[in-house]
Amino acid sequence: MSIEGKAKETAGYIKEEAFEHGKSPESQKKAQEGRDLRNEGRVEDGKLPKTDKPGTGD
Repeated sequence: MSIEGKAKETAGYIKEEAFEHGKSPESQKKAQEGRDLRNEGRVEDGKLPKTDKPGTGD
C-alpha cells in the first residue's frame, strides 16, 4: 500500500461519513466527492473501487 493511496482513502472515507446523512443536494454532492476520493486511493493501492451508493456498505 502506498502512503498517498491510504491517505486519500482515509480522507475520502471521513468526508463521505461526514456528509452521507445530509438531505440537501450539497451534502449528497460532498458525500459523493468523498466516495470518489476514497476510490482513487483504493485504485492506487490495487484494490477494487466501491461501487455502491455512498453511505451503504463499507
